[in-house]
Amino acid sequence: MAAHRALVSLSLCLLLGEQTSAKNDAPCQPSKWNNGYNRFLKRHLPSGTPNSVDHNEWERFIKSLGGCDRPTQSFLRPEDLDRVRAVCSEEGGKVFKDNLCISQQPFTFITVRSTPGTCGIRKVEREKKHLILACEVLENECVPVHFEGNPTDQRPSIAK
Repeated sequence: MAAHRALVSLSLCLLLGEQTSAKNDAPCQPSKWNNGYNRFLKRHLPSGTPNSVDHNEWERFIKSLGGCDRPTQSFLRPEDLDRVRAVCSEEGGKVFKDNLCISQQPFTFITVRSTPGTCGIRKVEREKKHLILACEVLENECVPVHFEGNPTDQRPSIAK
């Protein structure tokens, strides 16, 4: 009997632990963190984003953001904000996996790689890929909260 209770208790702990994971298991679920969209905008669509691939310009910009602690950063074009938001809808995206959606069309953006802690720019490249974004509901709207890398440029047709 004691062994049975222990098994039931363990099962409940595992079940409850699964429900409190840090990310949602599907897109457009209520967010567990209400500042995700604003953080996404600050990290990936900040005002004054350079349009060039000039290392010096990007070093100054990243220093001004205080973002020297992130070795890889991707910046979307501010004029693409509506298209970026649409990735979290049937209009512009498809479910990829877990809480991730993938864009139906490729986006052009800039990826900056730097030496952590120094803001020393190692590489700036303009990329054109399908976006993979974590999407969650904030204030009754499904919005992007995280930019996921897509090194092999996966596309919606092969998305899960």
